[in-house]
Amino acid sequence: MRAVCWEGKKDVRVQTVPDPKILNRRDAIVRITSTAICGSDLHLYNGRIPTMEAGDILGHEFMGEVVETGSGVTNLQKGDRIVVPFDIACGDCLPCSKEFYSACDNSNPNAAIPIEMQGYAGAAAFGYTKMYGHYAGGQAEYVRVPFADFGPIKVPNGLDDEQVLFLSDIFPTGYMAAENANIEPGDTVAVWGCGPVGQFAIRSAFMLGAGRVIGIDRHVKRLRLAEQGGAETLNYETTKDVVEALKDLTAGRGPERCIDAVGMEAHGTSLYGKVERAKQALMLQLDNDTALRQAIQACGKGGTVSVVGVYAGFMDKFPYGIMFGKGLTLKGGQCNTQKYMRPLLERIEKGEINPPDIITHRAKLEEAPAMYDKFEREKDDCVKVVLTP
Repeated sequence: MRAVCWEGKKDVRVQTVPDPKILNRRDAIVRITSTAICGSDLHLYNGRIPTMEAGDILGHEFMGEVVETGSGVTNLQKGDRIVVPFDIACGDCLPCSKEFYSACDNSNPNAAIPIEMQGYAGAAAFGYTKMYGHYAGGQAEYVRVPFADFGPIKVPNGLDDEQVLFLSDIFPTGYMAAENANIEPGDTVAVWGCGPVGQFAIRSAFMLGAGRVIGIDRHVKRLRLAEQGGAETLNYETTKDVVEALKDLTAGRGPERCIDAVGMEAHGTSLYGKVERAKQALMLQLDNDTALRQAIQACGKGGTVSVVGVYAGFMDKFPYGIMFGKGLTLKGGQCNTQKYMRPLLERIEKGEINPPDIITHRAKLEEAPAMYDKFEREKDDCVKVVLTP
């Protein structure tokens, strides 16, 4: 089969690789019909996440048609259209019993690696390094789906791929970001990063009762998409001080809820932000906390900062004193995708949200290397790329 393979920093290639096979009774083989490039894939593309190996198959946002199942998979049949969650969970362990699927104890066969590096291990993920289980990803013609009797959901008749594809990751992630922000009716919510997850966080914040949402980014296309979702916007490159601007927009109080949908590769135009970028380049620190720091500084007293942007390790000069002084709640983590897929599918069916609104580029799988480059450089205002084998 053909698959998108990582060969090194900023080097992805579409190559011929062996077809996947059933290895466990709870496995399924899925023929991919649609897959997407995620912002988290760019962390791999840029060499930010350790334990990638040449030849690794990328991709954790995908859906398709079941072509084979293991003996333990009785909920799926050949020919079923399914969406597969990006995080791999068994459904049986203690974290899974608490709907904490991103911390599954059983899905990561390489748990010793993150335990040694970070002191703990979470769930495995498709196409996301040896540290996260070394499972082949879904930017391919076929994929093996472990624990297929638990994670995937069937697609109802009448819904096309683009309506449901993002249930695999970015829609649940954006929704969880809004949910974790503890939004109360009428609250003002500020969202750092108007990429795909930020777009869904904006729309989800309104679904959860926000009175105002303010999107913060520098890319005109992304800001326009945020406005189409109902948000007011700030361009941080043309705004002298984002924190002061947010205070001005909220009568000096600051937003009650702040969402960091950026993570470790924040751009940061301030002197400190540029220093952080330099330290990242020199491998003196893994994460740039520009967006998170601003969110903590801007958030109103007693408010909540919700973090879904990916962070990989340590950062310098974290402003804990400000958070402590204002009595802020900080909540973050990988999305527990399986918890949200069915409820959000119902919202799609009811017409409360139209996920394809954020798609800017569609391409064939063979065009993936060019699409990675385009997404990384934001050429042609690239926001979200969907690939078809």
